[in-house]
Amino acid sequence: MENSLRMQPGSAGNIVYNKLKQQIVSLELPPGTTLSEKEMSLAFDVSRTPVRESFVRLAQEGLVLVLPQRGTRVSLIDPELVEEARFMREQLEKAVISLACESFPEDKLAELEANLAQQKESIERHDGKQMFELDEAFHRILFEGCRKQGTWNVIQQMNAHLNRSRMLWLSADPHWGHLYEQHRVMADAIRRHDSDYAERVMQEHLSLIISNLTVLKEKHPDYFKI
Repeated sequence: MENSLRMQPGSAGNIVYNKLKQQIVSLELPPGTTLSEKEMSLAFDVSRTPVRESFVRLAQEGLVLVLPQRGTRVSLIDPELVEEARFMREQLEKAVISLACESFPEDKLAELEANLAQQKESIERHDGKQMFELDEAFHRILFEGCRKQGTWNVIQQMNAHLNRSRMLWLSADPHWGHLYEQHRVMADAIRRHDSDYAERVMQEHLSLIISNLTVLKEKHPDYFKI
């Protein structure tokens, strides 16, 4: 981990929280991993207080379980919460891409195009972590272009279990061309102001993780809540 976080900007608690969340979502810290305040404070070179505060914030998001007398561990992926987050995203993202088809700033269209170019590069390099980050960024740009950043922030509060499932799927299936193609046609639909087509593709796009969830549970039964 980091040699020291004390010289970095921002509070130690925020830095530790962001680093741990990134490691959990990326599966660097897999579901079920035991987390020690002492070990984390040494690894991040901070006192136990910011580590403890980070555990509380992560517990509120459902990413860790703080068990009295038994310590703290990374939570298992809850399929019901995966489905609930997907449902919320489907409703909101279909609405947002419909708005985008009505009116979308040229600078944000340029950001989508740059993002798509980077997606192609990550596919060529088989970089699952970057593909995940670019996938998230593509959707975030849609919300920003429609001036719905607050709505995107709300989505992030429920996204933890869904995002870990998506990361697991990306690592298990190296064939990501279909993700790129769906993003590509969504961007094209926005340029054509074709909201019906854009909404349909968005729904298909967000249903992929649910259609693959059974396979993921069979391959990684220890990662999922029964």
